[in-house]
Amino acid sequence: MISTKLQDAINAQINAELWSAYLYLSMAMYFENEGHEGFANWFKVQFKEEQAHAEIFMNYLNSRGGRVVLSPIAEVPTEWDGPLAVFEATLAHEQKVTALINNLYALAEAEHDYASRGKLDWFVSEQVEEEENAARLIHRLKLIGNDGQALFVLDQELSARTYVVPSPLAAK
Repeated sequence: MISTKLQDAINAQINAELWSAYLYLSMAMYFENEGHEGFANWFKVQFKEEQAHAEIFMNYLNSRGGRVVLSPIAEVPTEWDGPLAVFEATLAHEQKVTALINNLYALAEAEHDYASRGKLDWFVSEQVEEEENAARLIHRLKLIGNDGQALFVLDQELSARTYVVPSPLAAK
């Protein structure tokens, strides 16, 4: 059985993951409207990943005898000042999510809930990857600057990204 304190925190994290999914869907729609299908694709994959993260937490909470309580999702931004601004917002958001995951990890330790801490290990590693991906794209966009041809090439590259089911869901 999971503690009420940890159950509530995981429910808050589920909401945060669903908000992240909604944010990335908004970013995908922004890029589609701007004619950058590759960037839109990259964010559609992010959208699916965040939904999967929420699902992992929901499955985990149910498996521990907890109760999933879905809350309303707050409004997300819909406009940005170009690709660089979108990825800078993405990195800032992923850093916030990393802090949320770290706080959950600390709570699991404080509650002596080693099963939850173990489950969170995957998310800790996932956040390193999420931040690295956003930072790498920010670096590339800064190098590109206003070079339309280079932006086109990056857009084409991002169109090749595909969704991969996260290992905690693939195992089910």
